[in-house]
Amino acid sequence: MTQQQYPSRLLEKAVGEFAKLPGIGRKTALRLVLYLLRQDADEVMKFADAVSTLKRDVKYCRVCHNISDDDVCPICSDHRRDASLICVVENIQDVMAVENTQQFNGLYHVLGGIISPMDGIGPGDLEIDSLVERVRDGGISEIILALSSTMEGDTTNFYIFRKLAPFNVKVSVIARGISVGDELEYTDEVTLGRSIVNRTELKER
Repeated sequence: MTQQQYPSRLLEKAVGEFAKLPGIGRKTALRLVLYLLRQDADEVMKFADAVSTLKRDVKYCRVCHNISDDDVCPICSDHRRDASLICVVENIQDVMAVENTQQFNGLYHVLGGIISPMDGIGPGDLEIDSLVERVRDGGISEIILALSSTMEGDTTNFYIFRKLAPFNVKVSVIARGISVGDELEYTDEVTLGRSIVNRTELKER
């Protein structure tokens, strides 16, 4: 396949940077870059400033590790929510997915991934110890494990269940309304909402 020729090295460089984004090929990257070129300089600067400010100023909640503008995110600081209930998710997108169901009024804990030896991700790479600390501090009645229904998700569920075994806390998993192999963020809101409501308690076999 012939390498695409660009009339400008600056254009080619910009396309290369956009193409590094997930799900963006070089053709799509070229369209995006050409779109920006057609915009007023002020609009392009707003775009660049938004990305730069995001990287420089965004924070991670010191309680649940969700993205936040402050040290504690709006969900964790909302006293109307049930602080005794924690929904454990893989990433930020999953927090947004569960929130969109409007079926959960507790707090969250973002692991930052799931255990995946094939990808070199072990328990120590995730926010599991901080979850154990939250439970150890007391006031938690139930941990809901809302991870993807994949082998890696199930492995992570079992690992967390074992880590929380010494504590007097109920551990449940979302119901299998989600097909095996599905990732949480791509599940429709109705199915995800029902899966949370109809969760199943994990117990020692």
